[in-house]
Amino acid sequence: MSRVYDLFVAGGPVMYPILGLSIATFACAFERGWFWFQLTTQEDKVVRDVLKAAPQDLSTAAHIAKQFQSLAIGRFLLAPLNLHWPSPETFHLAMEAAADKEFVQMRKGDKLLETVIAIAPLLGLLGTVTGLIITFGSLQIGGGGSNADVTKAAAGIGEALITTAAGMIVAIIALFFFRIFVSLQSQQMDYFSRVGSDLELIYRQVWYEPSQSNHRLQKSPARDSN
Repeated sequence: MSRVYDLFVAGGPVMYPILGLSIATFACAFERGWFWFQLTTQEDKVVRDVLKAAPQDLSTAAHIAKQFQSLAIGRFLLAPLNLHWPSPETFHLAMEAAADKEFVQMRKGDKLLETVIAIAPLLGLLGTVTGLIITFGSLQIGGGGSNADVTKAAAGIGEALITTAAGMIVAIIALFFFRIFVSLQSQQMDYFSRVGSDLELIYRQVWYEPSQSNHRLQKSPARDSN
């Protein structure tokens, strides 16, 4: 730990904002990681239970989805099931609107990670440049500088490069987490689309179309009698 502290101090003042960016990166990664862990470990069960109940009773399916409102998939499935005998178009629009809202939440934290990826290396480079300026400013070029001065300058250059390394490390870590989350978001978009299509098909075939057929049959005798 003392070695790490010595390197941090040697990096100069620029190390403090780099440290702040690293803390923000890990905090964002932890929060998003917990979000994705909860969603991916429970959503299959929620979808299976809702799609199993939907052909028998839409109210039961809505009740199951309502129990999992804390999850994105629960809110997505509940949105159309909460409607009272909607048309297929309205049913689809409700799912689409809910999906868009959930995808926005899934992208939470992306802007922060993108900012860290862009700024951390620049801060590292800034620290290196300012460190080199100070180092070369202390050299007595042509003034009879001793070997000790040269050795000190070389050590100063090495210390100045610490900020570049630190900035790149933080940016690489942020990029690693960012790519994982973007991949999960892409998978979820496909998953929501597939699940939504299955639920919409159940609603059309089991509930909406039979009710429309019955309605037409009830009207036919009335027209015949006239």
